[in-house]
Amino acid sequence: MYTENQVVCIAKRENNSKRKYLVINRLQGKHIPVSPNDAFKMFDETAKIIENNYKYNKLLLIGFAETATAIGAALAIKLKTYYIQTTRENIENVEYLSFSEIHSHASEQKIIKTDLDKIVRKVDRIIFVEDEITTGNTILNIINAIENAYSEKFCFSVISLLNGMNKEAIKIYKSKNINLHYLIKTEHHRYTEICEKSNINGEYNKVNISPLKIDFKTLTIKSHYINARRLTTGEYYLNSCEKLWKEIISQLEIPIYEKILVLGTEEFMYPALFIAHKIENEKNTVKCHSTTRSPISVSLQKDYPLHKRYELISLYDDNRKTFLYDIDKYDKIIIITDSTNTGNIGLNSLINALDSLKNENIILIRWI
Repeated sequence: MYTENQVVCIAKRENNSKRKYLVINRLQGKHIPVSPNDAFKMFDETAKIIENNYKYNKLLLIGFAETATAIGAALAIKLKTYYIQTTRENIENVEYLSFSEIHSHASEQKIIKTDLDKIVRKVDRIIFVEDEITTGNTILNIINAIENAYSEKFCFSVISLLNGMNKEAIKIYKSKNINLHYLIKTEHHRYTEICEKSNINGEYNKVNISPLKIDFKTLTIKSHYINARRLTTGEYYLNSCEKLWKEIISQLEIPIYEKILVLGTEEFMYPALFIAHKIENEKNTVKCHSTTRSPISVSLQKDYPLHKRYELISLYDDNRKTFLYDIDKYDKIIIITDSTNTGNIGLNSLINALDSLKNENIILIRWI
């Protein structure tokens, strides 16, 4: 069993008056570099909760962008269910359902209604997958959007790694017959105080889009790509990731006994964790995390979760900033992205950030 003290750490959101603190999961593989094995162990424990409660149901799992996309995919794969994630990216020639995540730095979320139309009569229950729930309002917003769009009556459940809802919020969910499941119950009443006591004196690195001083290898894989922003199944997603791994090892020499970072990008988290886990099984010391839209304050305090921040340009959008935290020096860094953006400034900012720690062996894998 996992405990709050073991998993949870509190950071301070930058310039966010809606919610000053950010709950960070040490084992999730988003903001903090983590052993992929540790992340998958946590995901597997979470999957058991769903399996024990809905063993004979036909399920659609919906993972929330950015942070719960890997969790949602991992659960769908383990449970062999339908899966789709929410997104903030633009997908062409589809109809959306939009909803709000009020406390977020990027509050507008959407899910592809075109794909939901195909599945609503094939499932018994929709389960929303989150890394952390505080008030539950975001999920109520997407439920309202779904119920307003369809005449069908749905059964809803929620599964999260962490749940910090108070008694009043839980009562609202019970009144609406929305089942709540979680791995760890958290107590949020002291989190604002914790983050306000933090000394925000960490290392802040601005965007650097200067011409690159180092060479890096690029590998573009166009076969078997899966976009989880579109409806899929856990089995299909797993098969696609297995084929991605086979393509990678057919074109790259995977070392042993090296210190390796595998880095995902924004909503594209699960394939990076999957490949990192494969490389870890090859007797390497591997860490995995990803870039994020979240601007988080950093501190030199030892008990604060994040210490160094790198401001980047998004690989997906030249006009968007993203961030990466606590880079280290590795023998090899593998970036895995599904960005099709042909601009260089986002890539330059990321490679320059990695180069600032004297990382010289960098491989970019585009799965598109």
